[in-house]
Amino acid sequence: MIADVPVGVLLSGGLDSSLLVALLAEARGGTENLLTFSVGFEDQPEEKGSEFEYSDLVAQHYGTDHHRFRIPNNEVLRRLPEAVDAMAEPMVGQDAVAFYLLAEQVSRHVKVVQSGQGADEVFGGYFWYPLMDTEAGSDVDRFRAHYFDRDHDEFLEMVDPALAGPDYTRAAIGARLAEPGADSFLDRVFRLDVTTLIVDDPVKRVDNMTMAWGLEARVPFLDHELVELAARMPSEYKTASGGKHVLKRIARGLLPDPVIDRPKGYFPVPALKYVRGPFLDFMREVLGSEAARRRGIYQEGYVQRLLAEPERHLTRIKGSKLWHLALLELWLQRNVDGKPS
Repeated sequence: MIADVPVGVLLSGGLDSSLLVALLAEARGGTENLLTFSVGFEDQPEEKGSEFEYSDLVAQHYGTDHHRFRIPNNEVLRRLPEAVDAMAEPMVGQDAVAFYLLAEQVSRHVKVVQSGQGADEVFGGYFWYPLMDTEAGSDVDRFRAHYFDRDHDEFLEMVDPALAGPDYTRAAIGARLAEPGADSFLDRVFRLDVTTLIVDDPVKRVDNMTMAWGLEARVPFLDHELVELAARMPSEYKTASGGKHVLKRIARGLLPDPVIDRPKGYFPVPALKYVRGPFLDFMREVLGSEAARRRGIYQEGYVQRLLAEPERHLTRIKGSKLWHLALLELWLQRNVDGKPS
């Protein structure tokens, strides 16, 4: 909280950001003048686009100065290229666009915010951890079966044969999981997530999207002393209670029970997951463009298969494979094409 300017909280309504509000209230003796911010998007039949019912509960419970923003799909689609321009590298996580649009609104009120980023990796909150743990086989096979976006065979179907090569992903992840010093399979997975995956994906995503608007996002759950403490905990302290057992125990009595006991949310932009209508038209245009054909990264048959049934082709952690292809091509068009090398 040390800053020369007011510090807010990105309050998604999930356990992690809600617990930040509760602990800030404890540390400060109240939440007077604490600004909190939530964003929501349009629902799809398969998934809600906002978690306002939970963020409102926390904001009311602690009496924060709460701001919530609802962004319609036509605005998301209109601003997509702008968000891609702000990406230092291709970022396929759908919440990148959400953070970009939220950060724009928040930056009008504060210049520093707290985020719950990292708690899921540090304290075992994702649904795939227990699935991996019950899987048979080698460490890398157990991890691959519930996390890899595509197996190597599908990758070879996706890219032009000139770009094909050995399974670098399996080799890299296998080598990291095989490093000594972790007591169990899940300990090895948590170590991989904290030291590699979170650094190269979600943390970079949030930093890019917030700094695009001059907003500094701080991540208390990634404080190195807290991460080191969590790394020494038995894995069952994390995966019990449906994940993040320790944080749920801490939160009990500080937060309303529905916030603690709710199913985990994933900061959704449903239109980038269940792709249809104008979003499907947009991705078809990007992937069918002259620039995409000239670049020749993807095999046409694979692209057409995804375009024909985009909602059937989700990754193991529930991302849209079509959006992955479209995002990479769009990023290359806007950040590489026509620019000096």
